[in-house]
This record gives sequence, C-alpha cells and structure tokens, in this order.
Amino acid sequence: MEKEVMMNGVSHRQRTPEAEREQAARDELAERIARFLPADGTVLPLEGLYFRRSAACTELHSVSTACFCVIAQGSKEVFLGHERYQYDPAHYLLFTAQLPVVSHIIDASPARPYLSLRLDLDPALVNSVMIEAGHLSTQKGASVRAIDVSPLDAGLLDAVVRLVRLADSPAEARFLAPLIIREIVYRLLQGEQSDRLRHIALLGGSTHRIVRAIERLRKEFDQPLRIDDMAQDLGMSVSGFHHHFKAVTAMSPLQFQKRLRLQEARRLMLGEDMDAASAGYRVGYDDSAHFSREYKRLFGLPPLRDVERLREVIGVNFDGG
Repeated sequence: MEKEVMMNGVSHRQRTPEAEREQAARDELAERIARFLPADGTVLPLEGLYFRRSAACTELHSVSTACFCVIAQGSKEVFLGHERYQYDPAHYLLFTAQLPVVSHIIDASPARPYLSLRLDLDPALVNSVMIEAGHLSTQKGASVRAIDVSPLDAGLLDAVVRLVRLADSPAEARFLAPLIIREIVYRLLQGEQSDRLRHIALLGGSTHRIVRAIERLRKEFDQPLRIDDMAQDLGMSVSGFHHHFKAVTAMSPLQFQKRLRLQEARRLMLGEDMDAASAGYRVGYDDSAHFSREYKRLFGLPPLRDVERLREVIGVNFDGG
C-alpha cells in the first residue's frame, strides 16, 4: 500500500507503515530460505515444509499434492490443462487435489534466485480446523477448481514467516510448528479460498466424489479407463461425472489419465533410464506408436529426443517444489 504526499509542490508516493512491514517480512522470508539453500535444490527443514531455490528459469513437471505455496523471491506460472495461474511474493497458490501440472519459473537469476516454500496440508488437520471454526454449515454444493491464486495478506504472511523461523529451532518447532500450521489453515479458511479447502477435508457433495475419482485415477492410471463403471461407483450419471470432474480439474477424465501416464513415462525414462517402449507399456500403452504420438503431442518431441534434451538442461525437475 502507498499513500500520496506533497513535497515542495510535487506529489510523491510513499509506502505506508503496513506496506513497509510486509516488505520486511518478505525480505526476511527470502533471506532465511536462501540461507538454508546456498545452492539450487529442495530441502525439507520441517515435516511437511519444503524450501526451493533455483537460479535459472526452469520447467517443472509434477503431480501436485494438497499444499499451500508461497514465493519469497521471483515468480512462477502453473498450467493445469490449458489454464494458466501466475503468482509472485504478493500472492499464494493453493492446490487441494493431486493434479498433473506443468510449471515454469519465469523470474530467476544467479543474482536473484527464485525462492519458495511449499506446505503440505494434511486432510485430518484441515477437517479439524474447519470443524472448530464452524465452517461445515456453510458448505456449498458447487464444484470448485482445485487450484487458484490469491493475494497473500499481512496476517497470513506473518504466520508463514513465524513458521519458517522455526526451521532454525528444531526443539521449538516440535511444539510450535503444529500451532502455526493450524493458524495458517485457519487464515486460509477466513480468506477467499475457504470453499476450495473443502476438497482437502472431503466433506461430501459432488466435489467429494470427484476427489475420490482423482485418487482412483492416480492409483490406477495404468489401467483401462471405464467411465461408466467409475460414474456408477460414485453414484453419478456419466454426464454429471464429466461436468463436475472438469470443473475441479480443468480436464476430462481421459485427459487427466493421459497426462498422468505420460508424465510418469517421462519420469521413468529420465530417472530410471527406461527405454520408450518399456516406459509406454509400464504406464498402460500397448501400442508403442500410439504412445509416441501421444507423448509428442504433449511434450513437443518424440520420447527419446525429449529425454535427450531434458538431460542437457540443468534444472529440469519432477518434484513440484
């Protein structure tokens, strides 16, 4: 926030005390993460809390977990299907289901590396805080997209900084970190993403069933997809299942399964040195030519050429940090 002041007849914009405090908090967040990570990579300083550093703009392929993400320095864009979500130190990103996403760090350099944190959100904890906060009675029936970006307000930022400080004090973290994490969940519930948190708590309705479908697809992504059977098991019509699934994930069930299969095949080839035919078969493709066509359509190159390119690029990651 800024206010306009007059000096010698000239208008100047001046930061308010609140804005100064928020900037100081962001600076502290960046300094602490940078100190924990003097080189590029990811570290787990506290249970469920990850720090990430990257000195270069990189491409990241991952399957998200239910988590709360904050950038201390730099910026990133995340693609879910064809939809784009961009955030920076003034905003946070919330995932409430396991989704196959592509991310790009778009603001990073050796002088000012990208610095971020991710806090995994436990469903039991979210459910407990929601019950204590009295949010059950306001549940809405409409499906809500399982990802979004919102402004990071001063109260939420302060809680994040206090949690990160505990990384330097493991003994204190044992007692205080659970309390601060509960506070973060509570503050998220008080914000514009409260309805989205219901995905994590699995409180019923169509979204509850879609979360169950996502879990099933993640576990059985290499199996044939039978939409009729899945919709029947969930107690939904086929058309209703398609509609609500796309509302939450921005993809049809078939597109979702295909993305999971191809990202896993890419990981197998890159991380386990598996050949293309074997990787395709492992993830559910009986026809290697079909696998190669689908792979090229998603990643822009045939499997082997894509993996060769990735091995030449420093900083390509699959951990979603």
